[in-house]
Amino acid sequence: MPILIGLASLILLAVVFGPQVWVRRVLARHGVNRLDLPGTGGELARHLLDQAGLEAVKVEPTADGDHYDPVARAVRLTPPHHDGRSVAAVAVAAHEVSHAVQHARGERAFALRFDLVRNLIWVDRVASGILLLAPVVFIVVKAPILLAFQLIVGMLLLTIRIVVHLATLPVEFDASFAKALPVIARGGYLSAADMPAARSVLQAAAWTYVAAALATLLDVARWLRVLRF
Repeated sequence: MPILIGLASLILLAVVFGPQVWVRRVLARHGVNRLDLPGTGGELARHLLDQAGLEAVKVEPTADGDHYDPVARAVRLTPPHHDGRSVAAVAVAAHEVSHAVQHARGERAFALRFDLVRNLIWVDRVASGILLLAPVVFIVVKAPILLAFQLIVGMLLLTIRIVVHLATLPVEFDASFAKALPVIARGGYLSAADMPAARSVLQAAAWTYVAAALATLLDVARWLRVLRF
């Protein structure tokens, strides 16, 4: 029995952390600077934004991960992608600019994802608060039904994170494969030989959200184990 439990644990860890490891490897493999590329990811992002008529959208370096900030109207790229000249820098820059385009066009899927992400912080806080206070409430009130209700509500709130990550996937795929890849190909920003590598980078970008959803499942399982529910 202990062997089966250990094997199941290893499989679970591989499922949860495997995509994260794969994403890092893909980005590292295609993140090597290339002298033959004409500009950095930050320069390409600025160029693509101007071409799309989005001169008001800023391009900024960041240490908090590549993303587009709809509130500040800024495309933010990590140093390797902002300052680097690599296939990964080109693909990621085009991808984040595509989110700015989605925002500017008022695309419904992007708006839904933005609203969900914006509300995710307080949902996490409420869920964690309910789960942490559940044992205290039980000791004070001594009502098993109330305890069960609190735990169920807390778990449901935590699983909203999974819904958010899944709702994000269509937005990510649209940004990557309906917008970024065609723009890169039409503009000749990468050679035909580099396009498969760009596709791999963009697939990895989408998989980051799958990995995040799986990590959330692990978090829910951890809460269940702590609370013995």
